[in-house]
Amino acid sequence: MKLAALQLSTLPMSEAKLDYYFRICENKGVELILLSEYALNSFFKELEVTPTLMIKEQTNHKIKVLKSLCKKYNLSIVAPIILVKNNKLLKSVAKFSPKSVHYYHQQFLINYRHWNEEKFFDNQIAPYSVPVFTLNRIKFAIISGFEAHFDPVWLEAMSKNVDVVLMPSSSTFDSSQRWQELLKMRAFLNSMYILRANRVGSYSDKKLSWTFYGHSKLVNPFGEIVLSLGHKEEILICDIDKQEVLDAKKLWGWKRDLTKRDMI
Repeated sequence: MKLAALQLSTLPMSEAKLDYYFRICENKGVELILLSEYALNSFFKELEVTPTLMIKEQTNHKIKVLKSLCKKYNLSIVAPIILVKNNKLLKSVAKFSPKSVHYYHQQFLINYRHWNEEKFFDNQIAPYSVPVFTLNRIKFAIISGFEAHFDPVWLEAMSKNVDVVLMPSSSTFDSSQRWQELLKMRAFLNSMYILRANRVGSYSDKKLSWTFYGHSKLVNPFGEIVLSLGHKEEILICDIDKQEVLDAKKLWGWKRDLTKRDMI
């Protein structure tokens, strides 16, 4: 099965750029596209000073565009998006297909002093449940970048027999090497593919400058980086093979050993 990851900065309101990439994906036989965080909406620090009505207009327009493009090119897409409901802002991920749209609200939010999504958004704190869906007999999980740091997230994904983790992120500063090692370790210990789409571009305020470095990548179930992008706007097109997941599970047996101890 062919997948694609788009590492982008915030997209313009025009659908021309997305249409361009969708056309490439259709020609290459891609079935599912992953977008990086804050590609459909402005970056978080910009949202902090944006009226809620403007955020809602931006979101509604992008939803309309993606519904249309999925039907036009017969593709599915997973894309982070900010939903506005009853004047509340929800940091979410949408899964678009030619026939339907499903929304999942992010469950772990960044809560640092310089970047406090937990305080800004209205997502409820509730027991964690990893969002999963199946496409062509391959089971996907959606794990946002910040959520990747928490062990219960991965135990949940393993318990649900996930084959591929789709990970949109907006990582910045000097974290590229750390993220590379984190993804390799998580893919290996969970016998799963991880496809990460990381943001590019930059943002500056009076105190800090955010440079989003991209480096979107595919890591296989043996913890090996198969493909990796650079630091500019790019598209990654890759193949995943269910048999490789099964081979890794059989060889290493991490889940089998955990199940013996009733840990998942």
